[in-house]
Amino acid sequence: MNKCTERLYNGIIKENPTLVLMLGMCPTLAVTTSAINGLGMGLSTTAVLIMSNMIISALRRIIPDKVRMPAFIVVVASFVTIVDLLIQGFLPTLNDAIGIYIPLIVVNCIILGRAEAYASKNPVLPSIFDGIGMGLGFTIALTIIGLIRELLGAGTAFGLHVLPDAYEPFSIFVMAPGAFFILALLTAIQNKLKLRSATNGDAPAATEPLACGGDCANCHGYVCASNRELLEKIADEQAALKASAKAVAKKAFPEGGAAVNIAASGARTAEEAKEAVKTQVNNTPGKGGDKA
Repeated sequence: MNKCTERLYNGIIKENPTLVLMLGMCPTLAVTTSAINGLGMGLSTTAVLIMSNMIISALRRIIPDKVRMPAFIVVVASFVTIVDLLIQGFLPTLNDAIGIYIPLIVVNCIILGRAEAYASKNPVLPSIFDGIGMGLGFTIALTIIGLIRELLGAGTAFGLHVLPDAYEPFSIFVMAPGAFFILALLTAIQNKLKLRSATNGDAPAATEPLACGGDCANCHGYVCASNRELLEKIADEQAALKASAKAVAKKAFPEGGAAVNIAASGARTAEEAKEAVKTQVNNTPGKGGDKA
């Protein structure tokens, strides 16, 4: 269950689709006029994520690679239709508020992104937990944004009046610009606290000067595509340094064969290669250090 727990943690905290990966911005900005709307949209997306991940993972060896994206869309559209009909039948108030956005879940990049990046490559159970984690992360983010907008724009929380009567609501926060203001505020807080964020290049995960924060261990391609040229440049430089190190090893101690080459292969510069060769020579019985 460790892998399943990891998927939950990644979806809610480490790879939160809204606050970290900045995916699914259309529903994030459009439906979060209140906490209830954000919660309803998040839970609807979570249900689709769980079921679509489960089916796509179960059929991953059957779906032909050439038609995988159309197949994923068919699966997702089926579950979106089910969720849409259930909301229309049992939650008419919520349907009046966000009903127009429910069909758009079909093309939500979070859904298709998880299907392509994880569910189509992993077993059913971890894929289900991946859907739960990503869905809960999305739900929490939308609910927080909706709650802040509702408090500032109407003085209520989940429809209940909580602020004093003397408070004068800022109606702009329940309008379209308010979503951008709140999202920008949350991103600024993340950057200030050096938390994981799509706009925070100083996050603790950064191991290279990457604009995305450098969380390459969990990158699935659609997150850090803008850094491809930089990554290729770094890889080319590392390959050139390794070639230089091997050349120094062979020139300095050709009789040593593979042992010296291995000692120098991990060096990053010619100087480090020479030091590795010298150490290997000194530790080789019957060999002196002169050749190094």
